Amino acid sequence: MCQYGYRESEQSWKDLLLSVKARGLEEGPELAVGDGALGFWKALPQVYSKTKEQRCWVHKTANVLNKLPKGQQPAAKDKLHQIWMAATKAEANRAFDLFIAAYRAKYPQAAECLKKDREQLLAFYDFPAEHWQHIRTSNPIESTFATVRLRTVRTKGSGSRRACLTMVFKLAQCAEKHWRKLNGSNFLVEVIQGVRFVDGIKVAAA
Repeated sequence: MCQYGYRESEQSWKDLLLSVKARGLEEGPELAVGDGALGFWKALPQVYSKTKEQRCWVHKTANVLNKLPKGQQPAAKDKLHQIWMAATKAEANRAFDLFIAAYRAKYPQAAECLKKDREQLLAFYDFPAEHWQHIRTSNPIESTFATVRLRTVRTKGSGSRRACLTMVFKLAQCAEKHWRKLNGSNFLVEVIQGVRFVDGIKVAAA
């Protein structure tokens, strides 16, 4: 069964998520990672109400920097890195507040762009530290399909939907030969079982 997405709208994403659920993913994922595509984030709680949200730091950094003059961007980028590279959520929140205080007066749009997604940007601290590299950004997902995108973009006319889908499937099969295990893959079972992590460290049961 295949589900086609026609646009980034809420309804399109809801149709896709419902299709995934109907095909067997009855329990929602613990965390969803993505950019600021509003359609997806509006649809997600309608299908998987317990799934936490993590915004992509690569996309967010680019969006914030775009609202600053070029001369301000290097220093601002460094301050943003200090947030998501912090060892604890408390340290990240302090760096977050420092960024807002530094830019909200002269560059309120940049400050608001960051501020509005604070909770979703720092969700990764509630997961194993070994997973942080993979879940702070959607790049691992995007790079997985880089081979597919490269080929489909260069293909002038992919033929029918069936032909295009077959090509994408075969390209993905070829690409997966070079995939490696996620860091801390042994923690995935504990995450699914609801084991609590604080600042990336497992909390012992009382």
